[in-house]
Parts: sequence; C-alpha cells; structure tokens
Amino acid sequence: MQKHILKTAFLIVALLAGAASAQVKVVKNATDKVGVDLSGIQAGPGAAMAVRKTLETDIARSGWMQVAAPGQGAIAVRGSISESGGQVLFACQVVDAAGQTYVNATYSQPAAQAIYAAHQAANDIVSKVTGKPTYFLAKLVMIGARAGAKELYLSDATAQDVRQVTQDKSIALKPRWSPDNRFISYTSFLKRYPDVYTIELATGARNRVASYSGVNSGGAISPDGRSMALILSKDGNPDLYIQDMASKRLTRLTNTPRAVEGSPCWSPDGSRIAYVSDSTGSPQIYLLSRSGGAPERLTFRGTQNVAPDWGSNGLIAYQSLTGGKFQIAIIDPAVKQERIITPFDAAYEDPSWATDGRHIAASRSINYKYSVYLLDTMGDKPVALTITGDWYAPAWSH
Repeated sequence: MQKHILKTAFLIVALLAGAASAQVKVVKNATDKVGVDLSGIQAGPGAAMAVRKTLETDIARSGWMQVAAPGQGAIAVRGSISESGGQVLFACQVVDAAGQTYVNATYSQPAAQAIYAAHQAANDIVSKVTGKPTYFLAKLVMIGARAGAKELYLSDATAQDVRQVTQDKSIALKPRWSPDNRFISYTSFLKRYPDVYTIELATGARNRVASYSGVNSGGAISPDGRSMALILSKDGNPDLYIQDMASKRLTRLTNTPRAVEGSPCWSPDGSRIAYVSDSTGSPQIYLLSRSGGAPERLTFRGTQNVAPDWGSNGLIAYQSLTGGKFQIAIIDPAVKQERIITPFDAAYEDPSWATDGRHIAASRSINYKYSVYLLDTMGDKPVALTITGDWYAPAWSH
C-alpha cells in the first residue's frame, strides 16, 4: 500500500511539475511603445539610486513603454529622489510635449524598502499615460532550492526583495494565492507524505487543510474564497474534489480509476475548473463545471499539456511538451485557439498570469538549472527575474 501511495505521489508531482481622460498614445502592439525620457530625474546615491534604477526597469518591462534617449520620447519624467531620516522621497512629475501633466506626486518609503516607491510611481506612470494595467505592485511567491530543501519565498515584482516564508527543511510544491492575497496554499512533504497547507502571510500561521490518506495536492482556492479544489487519492486513484473552506465538507467531482489527475485551477468567475488528467494515455487539460458532470478535453496538440493557470483575462496558460521541450502556451477556452509564446532556447514550466493580463511568470531550465523568467505574451523577449540559485513554480498575487 505504501509503495502505491508513493508511486502515486510521484505522478502527482510530475503533473504539478484607471485610464486617464486624455492618453498620450494608443498602444496597439508590442512594437508600438511610448518613449519615456527619464533624464530629468535627479537621484542621490544608495537607496535613491535604487529607486531610479527600479523605475527604469519597470518602464522597460511594462510592454507599453520604453526608455527613450535624453531629450527624446513623448513623455518626460522629472523630479528628485533623496534619502533623509531613513526615508526615501521621490518627487515625481510626468508631462508630455504639450505640457499636459499625468502625474504630480511624491512617493515615500523606508529606505530599506525604497524600490516600492519606484513600483508605485511606475504603476501610476504606465496606467495614467497609456490606460493599461501593470503588475508592478504584485508579489511573487516561488520555490527556492537550498541545502536539499525546497522552501517558499516571497518577492517584489522584480525579484530584488526576496524573503523566505517557510523553513520546513522539506519539499514544497505549487504555491498558490488566495483571492484576497492573505494566504498562500501549497503542497508539502513536511509529514513524509504530500499534504496541503495554507499559510497566512501577516502572522505566519499555518494550517494543514488536507491530510487524508494517500496523496493530497492541488489546494486551489476559489475566487469567492469559499472552496478549495483538491486532488485526493483517499478513495483510490487521484481524483478531483472540492472542499468547503469552512466546514471541510468534500464533494467528489471525478471518478477515473485508471488515471492520474492534478493541477486544478479555477475560472475567473469560479464556475469551472481546469485540471490535468492522463485518462486518454497522456496528460492533457480538461474543463469541468464546479457542480460536476462530463469533463471537456481542452488540449490536443503536444504530447503532454500540464500546469494550467486560468487568468483574469479568460485565457489559460500551460506548459506543453513540444519538440522535446516544455514550452509555455496560452489558449482561449471559448474558441480553442492556442499558441506557443516562448522561444525554443530552453524548457519553460509552471506559468502564472500576472495581474496586468499580459505578462506571465514561469520557470526556465537549462541543464536542470532553474530560474524564474518574465514572459510577455505580446512579443517582448523573456527577462530573467532570478539570476542565482534554483527557483521554481512562481505564482503572481492577485
């Protein structure tokens, strides 16, 4: 029995594997970008310079803007960044060539968190000039591998401020956010077998929410925060269940005795669940109503299609085994149109939609060395967020 449970566990691990009233320019595609002149910013050393550099990074990665040469660009950012009394102050003014002001604000942060002043400023610049949302204020949770353990880490949108969340000295898998960003759910082998936990970020309080006999994985919290989609093998092979968060009452949605299922995620309105099943012989993505019924197969191309993430834009990102490497694909479940968005220079896995509906975080591997990358679904080149160490399974906050 224990051998069966462990075998199933390994299979599960494999499956887990506001617009401005007047806008300066309507951005239509990845090459049609607003030039931003940052030469008018005066920044001191230390934390002040970190703000300046982070602002430039955010603008360059926004997808809608690009840093222009001094004196060039449709938009000019002026102001000063200074540090005093342990605080960083960024007095920022954003104008166009006609003299229209888009931003006139002062951003303040403790010097130790200076980069967050840049994230807020960059968010305001992009959203007020282009009318497009950004991901700059979101957080990333990811798994870092150190000393044989895989722990949870939390970072800002540029992975400059990285902080360890767990110290379990065990193996953590597939972290996910609650819809209010208060909790992170994840699977852990802390008690030898895979169980599902939630951890409250403000207090560090942890709760083991699924510890049935056999495999417990999934842990996807519904958009209304009332339910959790789980993969459980307590009644046989791993199947899809919904657990009520308050009462812990379980509802079984699938019964596939000769298949392994995994990686559930919710549609934005909470009416459906996408999940992975190998019921047809290879792992593919299926859709199922939260009330049950007959599943609908979504993916057909690629020998394996796993790790779905259903974005607020209605699109599903997933990893697809194509040409011998996992690549990131996106599909519109309404019309079944799909496309690969990654270059074939490496393997890309575990996609997670950013809050702007344009970018995706994913893990990238070459020769079993993993890092977290920012992917642009509209054509900009992938950007490395982590440089050193091994990092897996990134997930954006909501």
